[in-house]
Amino acid sequence: MPRISYPDLDSLDPGDREIVEYGRTHSTPRPESQAIRSHVPAVLHAFTNAWRTTFLDGVLDHQIKELCRVYVSKSIKCEY
Repeated sequence: MPRISYPDLDSLDPGDREIVEYGRTHSTPRPESQAIRSHVPAVLHAFTNAWRTTFLDGVLDHQIKELCRVYVSKSIKCEY
């Protein structure tokens, strides 16, 4: 199974480190995923911009996000 290394956060550009730290502080987007994305800064920025536009800036109504969450949790048989 391939393994992707966790980057040395001290070696990241300060802006990229701030993005990864936000994930670690707020647990969303997942800090592990953001750290992996930081291997390719363009990917980190593209994902983060889309995530912020969708979830933080409120482009998508919260009730729709909740419907999506419930649908996904049921489709993968999560217990809650």
